[in-house]
Amino acid sequence: MAPIKTEPLRRAVLDAALAISAETGPDAISLREVAREAGVSHQAPYHHFGDRAGIFAAISEEGFRSLAEAIEASTTLGTAAMCEAYVHFALAHKGHFRVMMRTDLCSLEDYPSALIQADRAFNALRNEVVVILGQDAHDDDANAHTAYMWSVAHGLATLLLDGPLDKKLGGIADVNALVTQVAQLASASNHA
Repeated sequence: MAPIKTEPLRRAVLDAALAISAETGPDAISLREVAREAGVSHQAPYHHFGDRAGIFAAISEEGFRSLAEAIEASTTLGTAAMCEAYVHFALAHKGHFRVMMRTDLCSLEDYPSALIQADRAFNALRNEVVVILGQDAHDDDANAHTAYMWSVAHGLATLLLDGPLDKKLGGIADVNALVTQVAQLASASNHA
């Protein structure tokens, strides 16, 4: 078997970690398991990421970049659309989502490029809230509204991915319709 070139090798390691995260959660990720899953040497993950936290930082950076893009694409459509974009991102990128907010896995402050992407995603949400509230809105109001919308979106995403929501509601026939309805309710109450 010919050796895998550097970038494809890095991608293979990252994809293996994402698959493990999506399937069994990030706590199941070890560098040895990632190497086995990727079909590479046991040293490959160390070479590209340094340690376990480095893999989580790379997953977070990539995830926050994609989340920021999704939120930014929805900003002209209002807070309900941003909430929907957040939840749909989580459902489509389960491996990323399960890592991104887990400060126990890695501290983004130690990984500046990941922190930049996390800030970008947050600022996309907050900036749209400020537009809706008006430029004269107090920071405390903007922060409260941002925290509210983020909490609703993140909570719904988490409940759909890992929580008992489906069982408690007796089954969810149309996840997209539920996400839209919850986002609209949150947006309406956020403007009240």
